[in-house]
Amino acid sequence: MSVQRTGVSLAAPHPTKNREASASWMNTILKGDCVAALETLPSQSVDLVFADPPYNLQLGGDLHRPDQSKVDACDDHWDQFESFQAYDSFTRAWLLAVRRVMKPDGSLYVIGSYHNIFRVGAMLQDLGFWIMNDIVWLKSNPMPNFRGKRFTNAHETMIWAVKSKDAKPTFNYDALKTFNEDLQMRSDWHLPLCTGAERLKDGNGQKVHPTQKPEALLYRVLTASSKPDDVVLDPFFGTGTTGAVARKLGRNFVGVEREQDYIDAAMARIEAIEPGDSEALEMQQGKRAQKRIPFGTLLENGLLSPGTELSCSRGKHIAIVRADGSLKSGEHTGSIHKVGALVQGQEACNGWTFWHTMDGASKAPIDELRKEIRSRLQA
Repeated sequence: MSVQRTGVSLAAPHPTKNREASASWMNTILKGDCVAALETLPSQSVDLVFADPPYNLQLGGDLHRPDQSKVDACDDHWDQFESFQAYDSFTRAWLLAVRRVMKPDGSLYVIGSYHNIFRVGAMLQDLGFWIMNDIVWLKSNPMPNFRGKRFTNAHETMIWAVKSKDAKPTFNYDALKTFNEDLQMRSDWHLPLCTGAERLKDGNGQKVHPTQKPEALLYRVLTASSKPDDVVLDPFFGTGTTGAVARKLGRNFVGVEREQDYIDAAMARIEAIEPGDSEALEMQQGKRAQKRIPFGTLLENGLLSPGTELSCSRGKHIAIVRADGSLKSGEHTGSIHKVGALVQGQEACNGWTFWHTMDGASKAPIDELRKEIRSRLQA
């Protein structure tokens, strides 16, 4: 199948220093087979991938509700495979194509049901991916099991994987914790199915896509594993939920889709979105994510001078700053952390919070000087 760039071609959500943001494939939908389409993208060009591949549901016959009305289940041709072997070959092909375009520290999230997710997980490991987490999407409003022969399928499983064990993917831990009212984000996500005004309908009031994912799911994925201006790929774009959320959050996107009806719906949906301003889209960051500032930088910038006296908060321990950034306190010499530990008889110490500058009767931790340096660098 040929590949064509179609429809939506939006400018980057915000001005960016990333030269890739002006690439012709950025913020577009590629029409065609996902493997062939991904071959047109540059190697190692994508920061995050969200994949919602066909589930190979193996439905046997129509489903009906107790009132005999027909259930609008997913029985489209794109979800049908002649055998497990055919599905495995398909899975291997698109995973290899995705692996090529992912950056070394990029992330892949792939979602599925019991029909396919275990086969996808095994294939991921066979191809060298490293699984970081599995996440369970618990549906607060699942479709009932109308035949009454199985448990209600009330969840789907999403795998978060990276290209190798040594990868260092983006994980916005502090932003997620803030998002979750200062509690660590768990791997069980309670979210409803896509319903109401969010569900795209055609002119006859019918669903445009049978398995449209809720924006809340993608909002959490993008918040977890991407930053503003990152590039997010969805190789099974459907009606564009990934692109819509990427647009809202100031990310760039690229989608791949075969069906023109889905492309048309996605184009209209994304074009209607106006992203927030850059300040509103900034992410909460913990100290681990901040730029490292060596203690010697304080001397280089004149915030401390050789010979300056530092003390602990109670004034019990005094140290002299030396020209090379080391401290001397009695017989102890070394870094701010080493000397702080030695004078207390401890194995470790955070010198940034232990040592204080002295200005008359007031004291302030030297970490305040480090914050001043960081603010200068960001200006």
